[in-house]
Amino acid sequence: MKEYLDLLKKTLEQGEDKGDRTNTGVRSLFGAQLRFDLRDGFPLVTTKKVLFSAVVRELLWFIKGSTNINDDLAAHTPIWNAWADQEGELGPIYGYQWRHWEQFTLNPNSSLYEKKEIDQLSELLDSIKHNPNSRRHIVSAWNPSDIPKMALPPCHALFQFYVCDQYLDCQLYQRSADMALGVPFNIASYALLLMLVAQECQLTPRYFVHTFGDAHIYHNHFDGVNEQLKRLPKPLPQVVLAKKPFFNMTFDDIQLHNYEHDSFIKFPIAV
Repeated sequence: MKEYLDLLKKTLEQGEDKGDRTNTGVRSLFGAQLRFDLRDGFPLVTTKKVLFSAVVRELLWFIKGSTNINDDLAAHTPIWNAWADQEGELGPIYGYQWRHWEQFTLNPNSSLYEKKEIDQLSELLDSIKHNPNSRRHIVSAWNPSDIPKMALPPCHALFQFYVCDQYLDCQLYQRSADMALGVPFNIASYALLLMLVAQECQLTPRYFVHTFGDAHIYHNHFDGVNEQLKRLPKPLPQVVLAKKPFFNMTFDDIQLHNYEHDSFIKFPIAV
């Protein structure tokens, strides 16, 4: 995970101090990219403990199309609690956009508009399987018409898949990236998504490319970041998937092996 640590250090040393929505203050760097080769191991940060169980539960929650923290999968993942309303609802966030993107089309017989839902994930899998050379293997969570209804607009806004021979790559565009707290989680989440999609499409997962808009470190994360940068990366762990269809995968079907890590570093969440 040297690539991640190098960008963390660059953001800390070369970023610009500015205000932010939370009034915490950030040191920010605009426009950066990381590339991880999953053939070298699973890209889970080793210079602090990352809760892989929470990564898995949140990703399966997204894939299911859920938006409520009281869902069974989300019950053990308090990541979204700070943004949920009293009923546990978050509005049409990631999972909803991935599985239920709303489209309104005109019915020529009635001259009325009818609502249709687009399952972007299902269409993505079908496209990769049947038209692998397409440059349209894209899923977007950034739906301008729904952003006012969301508890938090998507930070990881759009991802694209790429097929070359037997390999499958994934690139994520993240408009806003909390480098200390969120990004290690995001890297693991989309690397896992790449593995799940690759298995479903009978391909080999290769590169996860992480492209950033505003990469930032909150001012109250500086001490923890400096501590982390003193630590040396350890060998990468492995993730093993059960041989099951994409939409049938459960928490117990995803196993992490040989994860060596340094101690946990607590970074406060800026809401």
